[in-house]
Amino acid sequence: MSESSAASSTGSSATARLYYDDATLARFSATVTGVAGDGRIVYLDRSAFYPTSGGQPHDLGWLADISVVDVVDEDERVAHHLAEPLGLPIGAMVVGLVDMARRFDHMQQHTGQHLLSALMADRYGWPTVSVHFGDITSTVDVAAAEVTPAQLIEIEQRANALALDNLEVSVSYEDAETASGLRKASDRSGTLRIVTIDGLDRSACGGTHVARTAEIGAVLLRRAERTRGHTRIEFVCGHRAVQRARLDADLLTRAARPLSAAPHDVPALVEQMQQRLQDLERELKRTTLALAAHDALAHWNAAIPDANGVRRVRLTVNGAVKDSEALAQQLTARGGCVVLVTSATVGGVLLATADDVSIDAGQQLRAALQSVGGRGGGSPRVAQGAVPGGSDGNAHLRETLDAVARMLGF
Repeated sequence: MSESSAASSTGSSATARLYYDDATLARFSATVTGVAGDGRIVYLDRSAFYPTSGGQPHDLGWLADISVVDVVDEDERVAHHLAEPLGLPIGAMVVGLVDMARRFDHMQQHTGQHLLSALMADRYGWPTVSVHFGDITSTVDVAAAEVTPAQLIEIEQRANALALDNLEVSVSYEDAETASGLRKASDRSGTLRIVTIDGLDRSACGGTHVARTAEIGAVLLRRAERTRGHTRIEFVCGHRAVQRARLDADLLTRAARPLSAAPHDVPALVEQMQQRLQDLERELKRTTLALAAHDALAHWNAAIPDANGVRRVRLTVNGAVKDSEALAQQLTARGGCVVLVTSATVGGVLLATADDVSIDAGQQLRAALQSVGGRGGGSPRVAQGAVPGGSDGNAHLRETLDAVARMLGF
């Protein structure tokens, strides 16, 4: 989707971009015109390395047998970032070698995006808003409020049919003022580099593309999601589509194995298991509440009311005090009760009070914990916190918890 108005640059410092006219050029020779960054950044009079631009990632490869780790577009010049210093002076001749496996992958993704954008604009009236090419998957954002699963399948089928038509993909250079039929009008002046898919699309673009649509290979649309009022479609093309389909098939096969089921039965089985899990969680909740009510009655009967008729129940647990919240609520629901739960292993503290008891659990617990360097708080009825030195269950921790309990009247 990137535009280009510099079909050929002039000036001694400019870099002639060989990929503009031959995206399949892997090996080239060039002259060093500049060196920076302790010799790790090199400028050439011409280059086949594509720099990051227009959403398309940069090429990788080798320059004078040194790894090219990044390629940066600096207006008229292309900066080649190397893994180690070049060690050659300005004016030296060097040979560059582009990693064509990576380049061809980018060519497939970029041309596939052009095809998808043209299809969705022509067939569905969804213009492309933005594009992102990633190392694993790519996305195209379209001006559509929603793309249904059925539409996604339909678009995928049509895109693959167009790719199989083996339409020619060509590059031309035209004056911005007279160029016509562009899918998106360009705001640039001068010469535009235009990529054309025969009978389907004309777009100003500086990226690398395959020569015919059949080279795009398979087009796989993975999902669609709403984003900022538009719809983002994730896609992969060519070798990536095959690799992604193989990975998905492997994952589905692995998921099916412990279920003793066929891969195509996994979705239905997962839904059944999810429903069963929800049923079990509801049953567990009912059982937990029933057990809490039973235990609450036992603790209630064992507690002796004070002069004000208030029962104080202290519980010591191993683990999180939050797990005892249901029991504490069952006790306070009976009225005239204050419950303190402490954990001798993690230093947690929970304080719960009945509605008819004039004790603010949040304020009382916060003050008690602060006095020993702990933190906590909550509502007037239920509060939680922790004392320092938790997670070890040592004697000092138990002493601190006992001190907090005494401050709270236990």
